[in-house]
Amino acid sequence: MCLGIPGRVVTVLEGNAGMLALVDVMGAERPVNLGMLEDMDVQVGEWVLLHMGFAVERIDADKAAEAMSGLEMMGRERDPDDASPSHV
Repeated sequence: MCLGIPGRVVTVLEGNAGMLALVDVMGAERPVNLGMLEDMDVQVGEWVLLHMGFAVERIDADKAAEAMSGLEMMGRERDPDDASPSHV
């Protein structure tokens, strides 16, 4: 399992054999390589899971929300009142 960031396809970029797309990740648009997908024929509005600048998997909106929620939890500071063994 790899850590991935969900992004929504804005457009497939011209040239590059259709292997590059502009993807929106939390409001920032960035080029992403589609070459690792089984089927690179992505559509505007589709969600993909990104890792190291590559789209590695198509996902649905629910899975995108779940992935983003997990990433947000990892970025939160630990609650000092939480002394559970998993946080010590």
